[in-house]
Amino acid sequence: MTTPYREHVLDHYRNPRNRGTLDYPDVVQELDNPVCGDTVRIELRLEGDRVIDARFTGRGCVISIAAASMLTEAIKGKALKELREMTDDDALALLGVPLGAVRVKCGLLPLRTLQKGLEQIKTHDTRRLE
Repeated sequence: MTTPYREHVLDHYRNPRNRGTLDYPDVVQELDNPVCGDTVRIELRLEGDRVIDARFTGRGCVISIAAASMLTEAIKGKALKELREMTDDDALALLGVPLGAVRVKCGLLPLRTLQKGLEQIKTHDTRRLE
């Protein structure tokens, strides 16, 4: 029997939201998981300290693609401070399904990519930290 949570994950995999690229993104970061071959690239457009648009590209398993889709949906409109406070549990809660140890890395790859991208802002534009 299929649960609504499984359906939710499969829907995001089959019909990913925010898949694509942005013209003139403010943040671009790509990471991969060499163990399984998943790759996620996240692009953000910012206005002040808020995310006004987020997109992703990449290839990978159902979990990593669905997680990227859900994460980009969840972060639109959020302040950078909120993004920096996002935890692994927050990201995994978006999926709504329990993951084994191996799949947790797939589910967290989009968050790790976002976190690495946020480090760019810290390094290059300290005004956005306030």
